[in-house]
Amino acid sequence: MPRTPKCRRILRFPDYYSFIPEDAEKDNIATIELTLDEFETIRLLDYEDLNQEECASRMGVARTTVTAMYENARKKLISAVVEGKRLSIAGGNIEIDKERYSLNVSMKEKGESIMRVAVTYEDGNVFGHFGRTEQFKVYDIEDGKVVNSQILGTNGEGCGALAGILNIAKVDALICGGIGGGAQRALQEAGIKLYAGANGSTDAAVEALIAGTLDAGSEANCDHHDHEHGEGHTCGHGGCHH
Repeated sequence: MPRTPKCRRILRFPDYYSFIPEDAEKDNIATIELTLDEFETIRLLDYEDLNQEECASRMGVARTTVTAMYENARKKLISAVVEGKRLSIAGGNIEIDKERYSLNVSMKEKGESIMRVAVTYEDGNVFGHFGRTEQFKVYDIEDGKVVNSQILGTNGEGCGALAGILNIAKVDALICGGIGGGAQRALQEAGIKLYAGANGSTDAAVEALIAGTLDAGSEANCDHHDHEHGEGHTCGHGGCHH
């Protein structure tokens, strides 16, 4: 059997996942997919101006691997721009860089039988906008009961960063109010199930989840903007998913 490729470290999940030419016929447009690790090489080399050795160190791979990923990513990016195709970011054999993006609290060790649920949190209630939440209340559920809960602060750096925080905290599901398309994609990439459109007490929302009466869905969009949210919207401020 072929050996599973080594996970490539990324700092965070992106805030934007889809780019479409302005005049394209969106129903018929061809799509080019850029993986998350390919995106990270472009971000580190062209946005942060690192050299390839520094990029390789950040991502935990060989420099030759960075060279191959970067060349592949550039070809995809240029093809999308020149040929007017949709550029979509998804997939890849990645993990969040836990050393560079650490949590601000110590999380209790998660047992194998634990389901860990995070809720956007403010003063005991579900906070209405995922991308602006300053805290999550995290619940550990075992045998249909909450066995531990704690508050997890955020760094407020955008939806991709928030999804990364939940990923590092080993969260299985998120309960929130409003949420935009880009945040939904970030959570999907992080392997986190979404329960959107919730309100009221966070404790009550979790009890509803345990009872099976809380609907999983992503219909609730953030309503604090004056424009409609596209697929790559960032709500608020601007594989190996362990």
